[in-house]
Amino acid sequence: MEETLYDEEPMPLSGEAIRLMNYVDDVTVTLRRVLALAQTLTPEERKRVSEYLKNAQTSVETVISSLQSK
Repeated sequence: MEETLYDEEPMPLSGEAIRLMNYVDDVTVTLRRVLALAQTLTPEERKRVSEYLKNAQTSVETVISSLQSK
């Protein structure tokens, strides 16, 4: 039977890659908290938090693009 890429053991991750994946987990937890707490805000507060988040320097799309390009 011919071996495919999926039959191979995954390559072990470096400590740095694991650390970055932990950061992604942290961001995910933070976003869940934002969603949960957003319901407690007034419409004006939600608008201000929304604008604040929109103005964050780095977007998920930018990070994904950077990771996929190298």
